[in-house]
Amino acid sequence: MKPILRALAALMMITPVAAGAARPPKPAKPAKAAPADPVILPSDSATRVMAWVAASGDNRGLPWAVVDKAQAAMFLFDAKGKLLASVPVLVGIATGDEASPGVGGKKLADLGPAEKTTPAGRFLAKFGLPVAGQRVLWVDYATSVALHPIPSDAGAREKRRERMLSPTPEDNRITFGCINVPKVFYGRQLRPQFQKKGGYVYILPDTKPLEQVFPRLRVQSVTAS
Repeated sequence: MKPILRALAALMMITPVAAGAARPPKPAKPAKAAPADPVILPSDSATRVMAWVAASGDNRGLPWAVVDKAQAAMFLFDAKGKLLASVPVLVGIATGDEASPGVGGKKLADLGPAEKTTPAGRFLAKFGLPVAGQRVLWVDYATSVALHPIPSDAGAREKRRERMLSPTPEDNRITFGCINVPKVFYGRQLRPQFQKKGGYVYILPDTKPLEQVFPRLRVQSVTAS
């Protein structure tokens, strides 16, 4: 009987190994693809302004940027006209192309809904006096319009970050008039370009004719024809 018991014991030891070896390996889970950054394309108006600035040298040897309010996008160029980046932006809540008289001297809490506009035009932007302890890129100091990342004290209910990351521009109007840009873009690309001598910022209009905001564009179009 002893040989039989030994054989059974050996069989019991072998069986689990054989059963385990027969199991097929679990298929590896496919790696999740990283979401692609949305492609930001310029509008026809933005394309016209870019072509005009590049051809005429209107930037006067300085870096420059085009802000397309309708598309909620900004396009950054170096002094030679090379496109460096295109990013989503947040702009003023109200539709409009001019700053209200005296808006620069008011507190943010005192601004009415119609006063929260991002004015259109050509601006020589420079870094200047600090706001909340940080120097900002002033687009138009007289009307308190600056270009900076989303403020850390922005209300959670405004959902500024979610608005900036949304695929459409319809919800990107939320600021008091300033232009909010992505933080990484501001620190790594915009600030290095503008921090020495500043640069020009071309803000496209909401309602005014493009040639009314940029008269030199009309001259360029006549010359080209």
